Amino acid sequence: MNSNFETDRLLLEPLSMDMTLFIYELLNSKEWIRFIGDRNIDTLDDAEAYIEKILRTKQLQYWVVKLKDSKTPIGLVTFMKRTYLDHWDIGFAFLLRHAKKGYAFEAASTVLKAFQQLKEHPVVLATTVTDNTNSIKLLEKLGLRFDKKIKVEKEILSLYTSANSIE
Repeated sequence: MNSNFETDRLLLEPLSMDMTLFIYELLNSKEWIRFIGDRNIDTLDDAEAYIEKILRTKQLQYWVVKLKDSKTPIGLVTFMKRTYLDHWDIGFAFLLRHAKKGYAFEAASTVLKAFQQLKEHPVVLATTVTDNTNSIKLLEKLGLRFDKKIKVEKEILSLYTSANSIE
């Protein structure tokens, strides 16, 4: 599913090559580096290469979240099949200046609902570093529940699962 979504306040559009400057800014934000990790996006060329890699990867979907009225990009929602997880994973990241306004919930819940309606995705997962309290609160608000801690490379992550997947 690589479609556009629309909410009352937001547009969600598949990532495209014209988002290089936004990707550069988001991936170099203090919050992205702290909670997601440094992707070594040091130049606009690096950001362009990052987008190209995402667009070539079949089991990876990124939506750029934009304010509906101004078309300003403010964040991302992702849906991907990670090699270390049994099911697809939803993720999100927003520029700090757009935090605490309900945008992340509005965008992520729209994508989550769309995928939960598909029979091939009866379970949706999410991971976060254990000290990312804002993401944890949002995952719980989205209806995902803590399942367990997992070790990925050298990092301990909290694994959340959609409520309908817990027996």
